[in-house]
Amino acid sequence: MANPDGGTLAVYVDRMRRAQVELQRQKIDLLLLGPSADLYYLTGFKAHLSERLNLLVLPREGDASMIVPVLEAPLVADRGDLLNIHAWEETQAPADLVSQFAGDVRGKRVAVGDQLWSVFLLRLQEAMPGASWCPATPVMRVLRMIKDGREIELLHEAGRRTDDAWQEFITLGIAGQTEAQAIERLHGLMKARGLEGGWGICASGPNSASPHHHTGDRIIQTGDAVVFDFGGTLEGYFSDVTRTLHVGPPGEEFRRVYDIVLSANQAMLDAVQPGVPCEQLDEAARDLIAREGYGAAFLHRVGHGLGLEVHEEPYLVGGNALPLAAGMVFSDEPGIYLEGRFGVRIEDAVLCTDTGGERLNEATRELTVVS
Repeated sequence: MANPDGGTLAVYVDRMRRAQVELQRQKIDLLLLGPSADLYYLTGFKAHLSERLNLLVLPREGDASMIVPVLEAPLVADRGDLLNIHAWEETQAPADLVSQFAGDVRGKRVAVGDQLWSVFLLRLQEAMPGASWCPATPVMRVLRMIKDGREIELLHEAGRRTDDAWQEFITLGIAGQTEAQAIERLHGLMKARGLEGGWGICASGPNSASPHHHTGDRIIQTGDAVVFDFGGTLEGYFSDVTRTLHVGPPGEEFRRVYDIVLSANQAMLDAVQPGVPCEQLDEAARDLIAREGYGAAFLHRVGHGLGLEVHEEPYLVGGNALPLAAGMVFSDEPGIYLEGRFGVRIEDAVLCTDTGGERLNEATRELTVVS
């Protein structure tokens, strides 16, 4: 099991303690987490997601319990010093077991992880009547948004390896390949550098105007803009980078749009300071793009948190007044999308420090022309 702390349980003991402090502060009596990044963050256990319930039961005070199917109990055996492990048999109702260890919850507040399947939640609510149920996000985001030193090291190294793969990738031609073939080649370069879970989007020509295009069999041609949104994981922590190439010499409008997006990317970075509301980062990029006449073509928020998930808190979007804090890591990804023609997006991972924003990846952002 790959653990962010390099093998010791001390980091998870501390995270559990901080979670209980947060439960106390928010007047929540019980935290329930199924297989998720939240569970991994608190325990280092990558629980199996299936129709069999795996559940962390963390009371505001006292010891944590892990409810697991008996056939999966060996997977969490090395967490015995952190958790009371309770295995349930195939003929048992695990929700009843959770109720047993949770105790009488009538009149108490129970926080549930966002990624717990609804079928499990319904069974738990039936087995634990009288509780007041709420999402666990307000608890977990307080913990996970501020990265510790080891998390920042892993995010920085994941970004560096992703950059290195990209720098090799852009020396290779892509005209004549399908989108799927091009992203597969990029995945191979990332895997060769020790990154796992390679993922990504390759969107070429008019497809590049679709921010979440489904990579397909379109053949990349000379004259295409090509957006690559890609990354991988290092010990569970994600990289997330977007670069836009042009196959062959670009036209004047593409160059202009590219320069605007590059300036917006820098404007957001320049706006990063502790205490600045998240929405102001979105405004910094959006206002610049709007002034250049492309405001309606910037179709999404400027960024999202990055860590054990590729999209997590905080979200850099209009209406989010949450202030930045040192240790937050998030994407900086303005874009302009001209339907039926082309799109441009440039994305970096950014760390908020005490003195401003620091990029965690440095793959070239200059307009790159490939064959």
